[in-house]
Amino acid sequence: MSITHKNFTALLVAGALAASLAGCGSGTNTTASSTSSPSGEITVFAAASLKAPFTQLAKDFEAANPGTRVKLSFAGSSDLVTQITQGAPADVFASADTRNMAKLSDANLVDGTATNFATNVLEIAVPPGNPASIASFADLAKADVKVVTCASQVPCGAATDTVEKASGITLSPVSEESSVTDVLGKVTSGEADAGLVYLTDVKGAGDKVKGIPFAESDKAVNTYPIATVGSSKNKALAAAFVAAVTSDKGRKVLGDAGFGAP
Repeated sequence: MSITHKNFTALLVAGALAASLAGCGSGTNTTASSTSSPSGEITVFAAASLKAPFTQLAKDFEAANPGTRVKLSFAGSSDLVTQITQGAPADVFASADTRNMAKLSDANLVDGTATNFATNVLEIAVPPGNPASIASFADLAKADVKVVTCASQVPCGAATDTVEKASGITLSPVSEESSVTDVLGKVTSGEADAGLVYLTDVKGAGDKVKGIPFAESDKAVNTYPIATVGSSKNKALAAAFVAAVTSDKGRKVLGDAGFGAP
């Protein structure tokens, strides 16, 4: 197998373009032409926890396919669902959980069946030096510990709720944020003693935080699905990007960022 990264992704694009053109008949596609070289732009809405790997994936995709552009918009999955439902121009949606993807699928706002492409688990993030001496999930429930979590409607918040129920430990967060990156920001700024984020966020933050794994996290493994948005005007290019993300090379980029296999 001597296919290069560039050729591999180009083949995915060519295949997706061919399939789209075959099914469109008299339709007009602004990104596909009679040539085998695609062009055009897509907008990818992705969960905040995907920022690092998707930035790399988009860069690789553009490099392998000159004339294409991938615009990225990151936020909490629930916020992105609301935006798409209200008509925001997205071509691809990547969620941090299956629940938010199901909302779009149930509303017939995505094409076909979403593809699961990664998994993630929670980890405790604390400032360097761990001043509050956090060592376990139970420590987050101590009265003198300022803990920050995601709001329940956000995937990382729903995962936190699941861990609380499974462990019988109830937290009293000083703040509930709309995205996992906002939780991490509270920790790195010193506004919180600890925050519940994803393992990948801790890894991406480097020496800005210290990560503390906890056994109860295996009670709430988040599965990440991706799909083409039904209203996309560049479905061939959107499908090609989805194919690149879910390919072996795409999953390697995700794996290097700390994500597990689906």
